[in-house]
Amino acid sequence: MPSEHVRFPGSQGHELDARFDRPSGPFRGCALFAHCFSCSKETRAASRISRALAQRGIAALRFDFTGLGASEGEFSETNFSTNVADIVAAARFLAAEYGPVNLLVGHSLGGAGVLAAAAEIPEAQAVATINAPSDPAHVQHLLGDAVSDIMHTGEAPVDLAGRPFVIQKQFLDDIQQHDLAAKVRDMRKALMIFHAPADATVSIDHAGYIFQAAKHPKSFVSLDGADHMLTRRQDSEFVAAMLSAWLEPYLKPDMEQLPETGQVVVREAPTGRFTQEIRAGRHHLFGDEPVAAGGDDAGPSPYDYLLVALGTCTAMTLRMYADRKKLPLEQVTVELTHDKIHAKDCEECETRKGRIDHIGRKISIKGDLDDAQRARMFEIADMCPVHRTLESEIRITTQER
Repeated sequence: MPSEHVRFPGSQGHELDARFDRPSGPFRGCALFAHCFSCSKETRAASRISRALAQRGIAALRFDFTGLGASEGEFSETNFSTNVADIVAAARFLAAEYGPVNLLVGHSLGGAGVLAAAAEIPEAQAVATINAPSDPAHVQHLLGDAVSDIMHTGEAPVDLAGRPFVIQKQFLDDIQQHDLAAKVRDMRKALMIFHAPADATVSIDHAGYIFQAAKHPKSFVSLDGADHMLTRRQDSEFVAAMLSAWLEPYLKPDMEQLPETGQVVVREAPTGRFTQEIRAGRHHLFGDEPVAAGGDDAGPSPYDYLLVALGTCTAMTLRMYADRKKLPLEQVTVELTHDKIHAKDCEECETRKGRIDHIGRKISIKGDLDDAQRARMFEIADMCPVHRTLESEIRITTQER
């Protein structure tokens, strides 16, 4: 299966390194894989499961958390909260570049991470964990006698799987603050729990705790004979096969085909009161209302998108004009606001009663332009196609599909 090397900004601003395992044929869906504690995207479990999913038509993105693998940043400055934020950042990158995230998969502490991040990724309808702890604080036992030194001195070197790491006290403080059971109870997504009965790193009891906390639909699959790291290829293949079959009802066949040029498809998301999934060509976006209006703030509001359309059109129009006239334009910045004003306060408006929509636009033009050139640029801004559309008569027709 083709594997693309990609990078994207993580939660702390560092560039995170990732692999996107692409199906050879049509996409059936997209998965995001979170690796185990102090591991990388190249572990056997991460690479084998991602590739096996791609063979079954499910594209998979696996990435290195901040400070691990080939990603930027310092591992000592990270914690479970930053890992969760990195998962959310990876999901947004995946949705923007390739398509909506149907499935979140996490191995070991990465499993706890996807459970904690699930609520912040509304498009994902399914979550799977592999040998995951039911409490992030479980990893503290891996630090052994170093815990005492960390608590007294603020940090200490620790050997994890034969590699040296520095663990700070803030990491220990952070893992104590998370109530993962509450996150699982409120997740409202399908859940599949994989766990090896003989796992010597994370006891199978943790799978039971996660299963008890979760609401239906939920499933448990025993990885008989597997170890914590899934070192046998057959175990990874089995997980991928089970996942691809289980995920089938949660794929979105009516959203798989990209809309044609000039066509936008909007559909209610499976979670959130007002959250909407938006496909515009190859781009995947979300719309929502702010929390104050009863939404989940998972994306811009409808009027935000209206301002985005006018703002981007304005900036593009000015750029095209400057390039055509060979003007020394360096950068255009457009700031927009929307509100309602009294019609009587608008002298040039035909409507005289009630309130009308008002869009305020501020344009900043950087570059060595003279006064005449700047004045002409502001005239050109009003010629932006979206501007003309908004100020012209618009007819909207509706029919049943």
